[in-house]
Amino acid sequence: MTLKLPIYFDNHATTPMDPRVLEEMLPYFTEKFGNAASNSHSFGWEAKDAVEQSREKVAALIGAEAKNIVWTSGATEATNLAIKGAAESYRAKGDHIITQATEHKATLDTCRHLEKQGFKVTVLPVDGEGRVNPDDVKAAITDRTLLVSVMLANNEVGTIQPVSEIGHICRERGVLFHCDAVQGAGKIPFDVNEACVDLASLSAHKIYGPKGVGALYVRRDKPRVVLTAQMDGGGHEQKMRSGTLNVPGIVGFGKACELCRAEMAGEAVRLAAMRDYMESVFLKEIEFAHVNGCRAHRLPGNLNISFPYVEGESIMISMKDVAVSSGSACTSASLQPSYVLKAMGLPDELAHTSIRFGLGRFNTMEEAEYVAKLAVEKIAALRELSPLYEMAKEGIDLSKIQWNPVDD
Repeated sequence: MTLKLPIYFDNHATTPMDPRVLEEMLPYFTEKFGNAASNSHSFGWEAKDAVEQSREKVAALIGAEAKNIVWTSGATEATNLAIKGAAESYRAKGDHIITQATEHKATLDTCRHLEKQGFKVTVLPVDGEGRVNPDDVKAAITDRTLLVSVMLANNEVGTIQPVSEIGHICRERGVLFHCDAVQGAGKIPFDVNEACVDLASLSAHKIYGPKGVGALYVRRDKPRVVLTAQMDGGGHEQKMRSGTLNVPGIVGFGKACELCRAEMAGEAVRLAAMRDYMESVFLKEIEFAHVNGCRAHRLPGNLNISFPYVEGESIMISMKDVAVSSGSACTSASLQPSYVLKAMGLPDELAHTSIRFGLGRFNTMEEAEYVAKLAVEKIAALRELSPLYEMAKEGIDLSKIQWNPVDD
């Protein structure tokens, strides 16, 4: 087999659509184009049937019933609906929300928005592996707490959170539990009932489905969760999310979930083997390499690793035929290290040098071998240009060096 370039190793950002998903969707762009809300003719009935079948497939992936699934435009909307909708609906009960420091921006920024409206938000710390302590969650709950939001798995370091323990704590205290399940659902087992989850955000494009479609799981009994709609209109989706449904996208989402449910176990084993191979090469061949995240509780396709004394952006540029992401984000003024890595206690020199390798369904061991070898070569070449690396090899403690300021 001839290796095809470029290689895509950024599957946590988005995944390529599975051809089987596309095949399922295609008829709903053309001959099956009806509006699922049209109840007076066969075109609408056909679209509605497709939507309801997909609702069942999405629900089955997370151990839910079809009636619990509310369609959205994506996970960001689902998370906004979950947190804002619960906050507004249950404000008479309380005004306190708990989350943790490495959540996706969709959660953190939504909580900040609510703070401006008078809600109190507790952002819990994580340990060096990126996991929040369930005991910290338990201690943070007060009689004014209405919602806890903790993700299933982190999008940067792949750390899997103890959501079942947290869910049971919330259930015992009568507090709603929202889980951003976007990165984990379809990759690792996740059952909303076993984990006592009341609200869960989902996205199609992270599991080889189309972009622009997501879902929110909303528990309908024991307890029955009531959300205040964030978008008003025709009262679609049990009056929680108005708007004409994206039928082709929903059909694709359903197929993607069906495939994940059938193939997830075998896929996880294969991806973990590729991930572990790359990790072993890096730790053996690259001095001072440091794996970020929780190696015991991590997504099978995730490898986030720091290569000290070489900027992550430089590594990415040098591997121009490989799509990966860096732990640094370019801003107009500076290169900021990842807030996730910083929350885990990583010093800037490690946070700035991290690379996230996101392996997915269509990657091969041949690609993993090629990328591992290429990264070793490029990092060695970049370190040849690094005086800091030479100093570190000589045993100099760089943290104790007093650098002279540069005059303007």
